[in-house]
Amino acid sequence: MLILAMDSTAVAASVALLFDGAPLAAFHLDNGNTHSETLLPMVESVLRCTGKTVDDIDLFAVSAGPGSFTGVRIGVATVKGLAFGKGKPCVGVSTLEALAENLVPTGGLLCPVMNARRGQVYNALFRVENGALTRLCPDRALSVKELEAELLTCSEPVTLCGDGAELVKNSFTKCSAALPPLTLMEQNAVSVALCAARMAKAGKTCTDEELKPVYLRMPQAERERLQKLQQAKEQS
Repeated sequence: MLILAMDSTAVAASVALLFDGAPLAAFHLDNGNTHSETLLPMVESVLRCTGKTVDDIDLFAVSAGPGSFTGVRIGVATVKGLAFGKGKPCVGVSTLEALAENLVPTGGLLCPVMNARRGQVYNALFRVENGALTRLCPDRALSVKELEAELLTCSEPVTLCGDGAELVKNSFTKCSAALPPLTLMEQNAVSVALCAARMAKAGKTCTDEELKPVYLRMPQAERERLQKLQQAKEQS
């Protein structure tokens, strides 16, 4: 199976092409440009370098969230555009699960965290069992204090990853946690593809039309709009 996967949920963007679980090409870019400028050229470069075309792709995969609202939308829209009308399956992968996939060789309790701002992080917990990920809770948004309180009940070593890992580690007052090498800390489209292959095997695919972004919180613009509507209602 030939899988085209991408991630644009944080500052860096990543695109990978995998065939039967083996990476053919991967492109990671963190140069300050917007994902709307870089993601499609990265896809085109990966396909060109491997001699493949979009028509060769068997499965389209994308980190569907959580993450940057704009980045998530761009990634999902890009995959929907590439897959449109081709009748090929798509997979929306949890960004947090893909981050945990980076650390499967590490083992133990894995704690991916992304900075959600407003005093919260996006998080889920995973354990590596027999070389595979086991999810321990759904994706969620919670405070660092709430996360630390939960991890204090765990007796096994904890490894953090994600763009909120250093923030969380430095904010912990009682809980100790390890950080992986920088190369395993951030989102990686290869891991997105590995998760997607596992989901496809379990029959968890969707059409391009069904593919949706996943937001754990309402976008700020929407929150502000609703707040203004509520204020106007109270004043009327």
